[in-house]
Amino acid sequence: MEQWPYILNFLAYLGVTLPILAFGIFLFMITTPYKEHQLIKDGAATQDIQKVHAAKAASYDLGGKILGLGLVLASAAMHAVSLLDLVVWGVLGAVFQVLVFYLFELVTPFRVVSEIPKGNISVGIFTCFLSVTTGLLMAALISY
Repeated sequence: MEQWPYILNFLAYLGVTLPILAFGIFLFMITTPYKEHQLIKDGAATQDIQKVHAAKAASYDLGGKILGLGLVLASAAMHAVSLLDLVVWGVLGAVFQVLVFYLFELVTPFRVVSEIPKGNISVGIFTCFLSVTTGLLMAALISY
């Protein structure tokens, strides 16, 4: 079968990309003072509207970061000249997603890290779009 080299290449890139994605999610979750998974869990089994809104805000926030990093990883995989190259671009993408989040935190008149746990869904949606846009821009910047 002539496809085996391509399948093996796919598996190699997948084997590198998924751990980078997991690293990015871990990095996102340890660099925020709130616990996204706990907020999401607490909002799923309650009638407390503040907890429900906090769960939604955290879901948007974390989901946007994951999607933004996914865009960077997709571009890195398409442009990488080696697996090491993919690792470098992927890790840089995750780190810069965190940096942009905290830069945004510095320039806003409110504290994102306070608004998400309070259930400000608008802030969660806005940070989602910020993360996706950041990921898209970083994805476009990866070229040789």
